[in-house]
Formats: sequence, C-alpha cells, structure tokens
Amino acid sequence: MARLFLSATHKSSGKTTISIGLAAALSRQGLNVQTFKKGPDYIDPMWLKRASGRACYNLDFNTQTRPEILATFARNARAADFALIEGNKGLHDGVDVEGSDSSAALAKLLRAPIVLVVDAYGMARGVAPLVQGYAAFDPDARIAGVILNKVGSERQTAKLRQALERYTDIPVLGAVGRDEGIVVRERHLGLTTPGETAESDAIIGSARDAVARCVDLTRIREIAATAQALPAALAPLARPRTQDVHIAVARDEAFGFYYEDDLEAFERAGARLVVFDALRDEVLPDCDGLFIGGGFPETHAVRLAANVSMRESIRAAIANGLPTYAECGGLMYLSRSIAWGDDRQPMVGAIPADARMRERPQGRGLVVLEETGKAPWRVGAGAIPAHEFHYAAIEDLPPHIGFAYRVRRGAGVDGRHDGVVIGSLMASFSHLRDTLAHPWVERFVDFARSRRVGAVSPAAKAAFEAPASSARTTAVNRGGRR
Repeated sequence: MARLFLSATHKSSGKTTISIGLAAALSRQGLNVQTFKKGPDYIDPMWLKRASGRACYNLDFNTQTRPEILATFARNARAADFALIEGNKGLHDGVDVEGSDSSAALAKLLRAPIVLVVDAYGMARGVAPLVQGYAAFDPDARIAGVILNKVGSERQTAKLRQALERYTDIPVLGAVGRDEGIVVRERHLGLTTPGETAESDAIIGSARDAVARCVDLTRIREIAATAQALPAALAPLARPRTQDVHIAVARDEAFGFYYEDDLEAFERAGARLVVFDALRDEVLPDCDGLFIGGGFPETHAVRLAANVSMRESIRAAIANGLPTYAECGGLMYLSRSIAWGDDRQPMVGAIPADARMRERPQGRGLVVLEETGKAPWRVGAGAIPAHEFHYAAIEDLPPHIGFAYRVRRGAGVDGRHDGVVIGSLMASFSHLRDTLAHPWVERFVDFARSRRVGAVSPAAKAAFEAPASSARTTAVNRGGRR
C-alpha cells in the first residue's frame, strides 16, 4: 500500500496547502488518493476531501487506540492507489514529552515514509542543521525527503539545495514559491472552510498546479511505494443494522464539523441520515433524532436568525421530546441568541441561555469528561476523551440546569461541567469521537429508537417554555415528513 506522511518543522509551515496540492495533483494523474488527517481537526479534512474527491479520515491518539488507528487507516486506504496522511503541528510536537502522540509517532505506527515541509522564508545555509536535527532526533521516524516552501527566488532555492546536499543525505523533492493565490485564509478557529470560500476550487487548482510544477511527483510516488507492510488481522467492522431510524443532520456553511467515520457509524447503528440546511430549508425534516455538529454559526448568525421557520420548527420538535445532540456550534444555535460585539441575533431558544463570542478562546485543546448520570443516554464509562475549541461563552444559564459531564480537563460550559441537559436534549462544547470504548453514536441511535416508540413525558415538555404558535409549528409537532 503506497503511502506518505506529510509533516512540517512547525505549525503554519504551509503543509496543508502542500497536502491539498499534492492530493489534487496525484488525483489528476489518475490515482485514487485517500487522505487522512492527524488529530482532532475538521477544517483541513474538508479541504483534503475537496482536493481528492474522497472522504478524509482523522487518526487521533487522544480518542483512538493504536489498533483502532491502524484499522481506520487500513480499512479506508485499502481501495486506494495512494494514501496521504497529513500531520498536525510540527513533526515532533505533542502533549507528551516522550513524543508518543506526535506526528512522528503516527508515521512510525503507520510505517510511512515522511516528507518534511520546511518554511524556508528568510533561510539559507541554516536549513541544513534544522533538517539534520529533525532527522537525528528520532532516527526511526524516517524523513525520506524535503519540500521547501515559501521560497523567495531561484537564487535562494539554489542556496537551500546546496546546503542540504552538502550537509545531509535527505533529498530535496521540490521548492514552492510564495503565492497568495494558493493560501487558504485563516480566521478565529483556523482555516476558512471550502464551503465558505467562493474561490475554493481556484485555490485548490492553484495549489495543484504549483505542486505539479515545483515538486517531483515521480519521486514522491517512488518514496510512497517504499512503505513497509502493515500488520494483518485487523478487526472488521460490525455488520450494519437495518436502517429503521431517521436522524436529521445539519450540513451547510454554518454547520459542517463532523467526522466521516462517525457519520458512517450512524448507518451501521441502523440510522438513515437525513441532511438538512439550517440556512435555507424552511422546516426540520421528519426524523427520530437530531444531530447538529460544530461550525461557524457566529459568522452566519444573521442568516440563521432570518430563517424563523426553521428555528421555530427545531424548537417545537425539541420541546415535543425529539432526541437531540448538539456540539459547540450546535449548542450556540440552540441557545436563545448569539452575540458578537454589539450585534445580537436570536437563535432557536431551546436552551434558556445566550452565547457570546469573546476575543480569546474560552476552551481550546484536549478534554477529559466524566458522566454525571443526568444525560438522556450514556456515552461511556470512565474518562471520556474529547476536544474543544470555542471563542463563545454561555451566559445566563439558569442554576437548576443539569449537566451530562463533569470536566476533569478542559473548560466546557462553566469550567466544571459540560453537556447541558434539558429533557431529551444534550448539548456540549466538547466534540466526541465514536470509538470502541465510547460508542456514543450507537447509544444515541438506540435512545432515538426507544423514544420513537414511547411517549414523551410531561417532564420533558415542561423543560421548555411553550413554543411559538404557528401553523408550521403545529405541522411539525404532528410529525409530518418534509
């Protein structure tokens, strides 16, 4: 299985741009390119999916065991001609000082040769000790080549090549110049998403052309072919159940933070996913459960607020006991309002509190949760690893509100708890990952299945204020499929 691990010397070296360009360039050569992204990341996989035309999968030491990582990789790379894994941060960066969660550790686990992207801005001879040090720091993490990025001129490129050829035995596979046309813009939560960027296809095309022109793709393919064989006998997935439950999923410019294998887990659990657009659709489709993931509701707050019929539809359905799970952006959308600066826009109002954007992150990084027993369904026993990244804070939450989790590590909603629970609704800032230890998807689907055949309790209805009266709301409460 030909595979390559693309990493960098440090964060913001341009490895995502090079990864996008490489995936698109190899795809144009007729290869089926399967992409992967290390760590808890939603936006980079969106770009890699767009570039390759195939879903991108996350490989994460924080939430997955090593056998699960190997199984996820092997299962999804099996039918591909070329597997491209993009690291996160620098090659040797990680939480663990021993490096067990670094990109280098993942490359070793996958037995993949490494191509190191070096931000060469302002560099000359100094590139040699830098690359030499990265290679010597962990000899088992084999750096098979270097791509120089952000070079300023042919003269600088020549100096960089001469230094690396003289002092190291690591080949230079290409040198990509500074080009604003191939840069994916950043904002408060990282890169912009392809769906929000009108010129996304042009950016991908420019990155593809730059990589095809400046990088030796033949040598890249030869290096990928040297990857060692992976262990056999990886555990297969369970046989999918008959799809007898409908789960509505918000997917649009405002909500798009979903793991591909989590969505696939819904189908294996017997759920048919019904995608809807919270910005444009008038009402929530008829469903047995609702899942609203993270995203950027704050940048689309005006449009979300303007879609009054959708907000009323969702609020009425939740008030009527619809099993609902929301993460981060979904939590914000289900609150009464989203405020950013002097602007405040009304949202669904299923949660009696308000979301306010702050100047600095209110929660960022790896999270460890512990269930309180108050959630409508169980996520898993013991410590639950997750992650959070939000600039929003939840304000004016009533003191009697229950929480699904105690936060062992992280910020959550109030620094001590996460997972607001109201009736059959649970909404948190933390992003979960469906794993063998914590199969939250199957348990949520089972809960939705059980609620479909049971009555909604008066207590669940009483947890909400009376929904706004309208003919549309009445139709949704009666369960008409739309």
